[in-house]
Amino acid sequence: MSDTPVRPGRPSVRRLPSAVRGLPSAVRGLPSAVRGLPSAVRGLPSASALRLSRPSDTWFKPALSVVVASAVPHLTLLAIGRLDLIVYTMAGSLCALYGHGLPYARRARAVAGVVLGMAAGLAVSLVTASLTGSTAVLIAVGALLAAVQKVLCDATRIGPPGHVIFTFVSSAALFAPQHLGRIPGHLALTLGAGAFAWLVALAPALVRREGPERRAVARALEAAAVCAEDPGPRTRNAADPGPRGDNATGPASRHRNAAAAAVHAAWQCLLASGRPTPVRRSLERLVVHAEAAFVAPGPGMGAADPERLRAWAALTRGRGPVPTPPSAPGTADELYGIDAERAVLRAREGRRAARRALLRRLGPGSPLLPVAVRTLIGCALAGYLCAALGVGRPYWAIVTAASLYQANLTLSWNRTLQRTLGNLLGVLVFAAVLPVSRISPLALVCCCLFFGFAAEALITRNYWLGSVAVTPMALLVLEFGGAHPAGELIGDRVVDTVLGAATGFLAATLVTNRRAAGRVEQALDATGRARAAAERTVADPAAAPTERDRARRALTASLVELREAGDTAAGEWWQRALPEQRLLAAEQAGHRTLAATAPRRGPAAHAPSIGAE
Repeated sequence: MSDTPVRPGRPSVRRLPSAVRGLPSAVRGLPSAVRGLPSAVRGLPSASALRLSRPSDTWFKPALSVVVASAVPHLTLLAIGRLDLIVYTMAGSLCALYGHGLPYARRARAVAGVVLGMAAGLAVSLVTASLTGSTAVLIAVGALLAAVQKVLCDATRIGPPGHVIFTFVSSAALFAPQHLGRIPGHLALTLGAGAFAWLVALAPALVRREGPERRAVARALEAAAVCAEDPGPRTRNAADPGPRGDNATGPASRHRNAAAAAVHAAWQCLLASGRPTPVRRSLERLVVHAEAAFVAPGPGMGAADPERLRAWAALTRGRGPVPTPPSAPGTADELYGIDAERAVLRAREGRRAARRALLRRLGPGSPLLPVAVRTLIGCALAGYLCAALGVGRPYWAIVTAASLYQANLTLSWNRTLQRTLGNLLGVLVFAAVLPVSRISPLALVCCCLFFGFAAEALITRNYWLGSVAVTPMALLVLEFGGAHPAGELIGDRVVDTVLGAATGFLAATLVTNRRAAGRVEQALDATGRARAAAERTVADPAAAPTERDRARRALTASLVELREAGDTAAGEWWQRALPEQRLLAAEQAGHRTLAATAPRRGPAAHAPSIGAE
């Protein structure tokens, strides 16, 4: 496809390929390979957006965590007769939803940051609510907070659930009566509940210290097994591209891309896990074998046995000892390289580089800026429209609009359908359960805890299914401050949902994200540099093993970023056509360069056995 601009008036919208299932929160939504698509406009998906998928392999962890983190504050307030304060403790308890895909060393810092961010957003809302009763000002502050929270969550890549929980808490607090003198006490409740949520999130480390790393490595092994089963045409070398279109698309390419993303995620998880332990050493050796399955999938090039990889994955995911595979040639060099890279990341210069990367994602040229503008405009329009129509709770419309904004317009459209359907079904569930919740305060608390668990248990199947449980929970929270007419609550929620979804998606279509295409160009350049560096190290007999392995991992990371940038831009409107042939060629050449590194490591010396550690 040429790089000529799309003709004005014809938005180029493409469907985002299916996400890699089962990956941790940091890479769960990474798209599959960028495909060569025609420039014709494609309709926005509808049925596919509502289709149920397999649940996440860790769905029960956030579900159980949020129930435990909420039950103790809820029951404590019930015992002292102050259920009206639950909104403040709930703000801290909801922090237990974050960080479940991270190793515990990083999770401790991430969840602590979430608690502080939640308290900061709540403080702004409470102070604003105590100083003014102007609905116009409150809506403006709510929209601004939603935009800031969206950008910060996307830049730090914290999530799921991302910015929606922050926006829900801060927007609700804006429209609650408040006095300046009570704010310190309310914030203390939030921080206290947040500290307890932090303990809940880290408690599994006491019984399974390497749990997140084991799951990440198991996913990499499973993805590598799929890649080893269908390697596609045999790759020649980095300098011989083969016939036109060879290995560019199709199942084999998608499997290789999925394996690359999973292996990259596993390395990142191990790098962030802290000091090496015997278990982590075994996990690193397993990732080396998983990596060989996608960098050299052809026969005679170090190809792995799919059944052996799956057996390792099952043992790694289980509670028993981690399997200890034999070291393939080059494994010692690989692990030495990992240690060197870990030391660099933990050094002062490594931390400075990480901060500079974060600042670049937040800088003036960031592709996140158009999404922030969308969030600001959409939330403000939704709130002001609901206020103009006399709806009593415009913050529901603000939260609905804020929840729609995803990486691109196609994903935002999917979320619009999911949110609308889930909320409308959720109000029916609320109508059915409301009489039960009013039996006693304890029944109300139990209903909220049940829906909190159900929301996290169902949301990984599809967002709309989780929304069916989130909606009654959000409505029941209002009951802690006193009973409200059921018809009023249901009517307001329906109106807010429809108006928030409509105005939110309208803002998404009007505020274009032309920087998405620029991000693709930057990713292409970065991939080219990474590939050139990897080829130099492969061709240089004097290159240090650590340099070669670091170059290979850098190339893998650049390919993951390239696919994410390409699929993000493919779902946007009103921008120049994507250089799809360049994307495919860069991805294909990158995988061939990765394959060229395999002979340096060579196949395993003998058939590995599955042994206990």
